[in-house]
Amino acid sequence: MATKRQQKFSKLIKEEISKIFHLQFSGDFIGKLVTITDVEMSPDLGFAKIFVSVFPVLHSDDVVEHIEKNKSKVRGALGRIIGKEVRVIPELAFFLDSTAEQASRIDSLIDSLDIPDPDPTDEED
Repeated sequence: MATKRQQKFSKLIKEEISKIFHLQFSGDFIGKLVTITDVEMSPDLGFAKIFVSVFPVLHSDDVVEHIEKNKSKVRGALGRIIGKEVRVIPELAFFLDSTAEQASRIDSLIDSLDIPDPDPTDEED
């Protein structure tokens, strides 16, 4: 369970990295919707696990790979933004959030089910 301090810092990181992606990397993500879904902070606030959702899902691996290659730029931009508010800029690790992909798969499974309509003559009075 995260402390209030971790939760507050997590929210700050999530908001600022979302802005960084929007302002600095939007040209790299044309035709893709990239969203920061969650940030988990280590107890010492020195490490942040950042979960990224990508739509359409088939571009997920490419986007996460691009983010990983530019992780130092993201951390540098984050440092310029929050450097005066915090003592240490956390190390960043990006992970693919597969929640949307799993939901899409479940929806398609449900849609593919062949459930017959109930026969009105079989109803009991």
